[in-house]
Amino acid sequence: MTEKSFYTRTGDAGSTGIIGEGRVSKSDARIEAIGAIDEANAALGLFRSLLDKSEPLYESILLIQKKLYYVMSDLASLDAKDERFVKITDQDIEWLESQIAQYEQNIVIPKEFTVPGDHPKGAMMDVARTIVRRSERALVRFYNEQPDRNTALIKFMNRLSSFCYVSEIYVLKIQKDINITSVNDI
Repeated sequence: MTEKSFYTRTGDAGSTGIIGEGRVSKSDARIEAIGAIDEANAALGLFRSLLDKSEPLYESILLIQKKLYYVMSDLASLDAKDERFVKITDQDIEWLESQIAQYEQNIVIPKEFTVPGDHPKGAMMDVARTIVRRSERALVRFYNEQPDRNTALIKFMNRLSSFCYVSEIYVLKIQKDINITSVNDI
């Protein structure tokens, strides 16, 4: 019986496979975007792990994480029109906007820049937000090279950074005795 191993050695020369025929450099703009989105997903997962499963935000984050896999598979597909992989649509953007509105109803958005670190949950969401913003920039770099891609992905990631900020302020609000530190407080 031969043992299977998790590693394939196919990436040892610095390339990786994509959906369709062919390989690209691991430093390719497409792979940079997929990697940044994967990091954002992991950061959102860490944030979700800090929440009680009964909190409404828990389910919102979980659904977003699942949608991020659709974003990554869309990017990994050579065929920008392949319906098997083009799953993020305007309805997903509208859903994110409704989530933002739902949590925004319960908070007051600070007028000044806020300083992360007032509570572990808020700080973790701020980390996730910054990774989402970096992934959005990487996505835009890839789209500059491949402009015929699904533009809903850029809109989705842009809304996701807003969702992360609103969620950060929301979790700080629901914690007892937490004052949000602004830049002007320093």
